[in-house]
Amino acid sequence: MGKTVKKQRPVNLDLTTIRFPVTAIASILHRVSGVISFVAVGILLWLLGLSLSSPEGFQQATAVMNSFFAKFIMWGILTALAWHTIGGFRHMLMDFGYLAETQRVGNSSARIGFGITVVLSILAGVLVW
Repeated sequence: MGKTVKKQRPVNLDLTTIRFPVTAIASILHRVSGVISFVAVGILLWLLGLSLSSPEGFQQATAVMNSFFAKFIMWGILTALAWHTIGGFRHMLMDFGYLAETQRVGNSSARIGFGITVVLSILAGVLVW
């Protein structure tokens, strides 16, 4: 009746041996930074609303932002926003034809994007602290 075909597929259960190309890492991080930026809008709107609600609310918002944890979260938000902006700009340059859609250009533009983001992340740390 039914004949089952057993497909021999390679199985790699050791996930530490998988090496993603830099373009895949850039793509994954662009998506993650988009989610972080979306969630950050709620946090930032809450903080803005608190600071504008009253003089006491402003003092509360100031107290929240004086904690190390809040500063770290703000630095993370700014870093995610920087990467998402750089990655989006990189994609637009490719979409509009200013960058070739080749593996070589993709790799180099991803690496340049990472470098720019590191610089912007350091600047964000200086700004926050």
